[in-house]
Amino acid sequence: MLVGLGYDIHQLKERRDLILGGIKIPYTKGLFGHSDGDVLVHSVCDAILGAMGEEDIGKHFPDSEPKYRNISSLILLEEVIEMMRKRALTVNNLDITVIAQEPKITPYKKAIKGKIGSTLSLPEERISIKATSPEMLGSLGKGKGIACISIVSLREK
Repeated sequence: MLVGLGYDIHQLKERRDLILGGIKIPYTKGLFGHSDGDVLVHSVCDAILGAMGEEDIGKHFPDSEPKYRNISSLILLEEVIEMMRKRALTVNNLDITVIAQEPKITPYKKAIKGKIGSTLSLPEERISIKATSPEMLGSLGKGKGIACISIVSLREK
């Protein structure tokens, strides 16, 4: 069994779509980043890469590379999955926590779980998605960004 931890944080900006877990969430701002800024998928990628003893998402998909500009983070996750499969590994389970003052993601958890599950070929009962509020503390509490932490366990196929 291999275990990895991933973390990501991005600023919320005007004139951007808010994408979390590959799902477009209606909101007045979106996450700023070189790609689509999907902190949830980025943290999952980093967790899987960490479990494999690899470097982080920034090393594998640098923001200096034009081909990653505005790319769907699900495409990056698919590349990470391919790396995992080449090592004859599969995801055992995934635990995700989104940290945001707003928007509330509870109405979108099922859709996110479905999207992540289908991308990873992982049954939804092996995925946990939780949300927590920073209770008005710090930059996240002022609604300036969203962060996400993911923990994954991998096993041999």
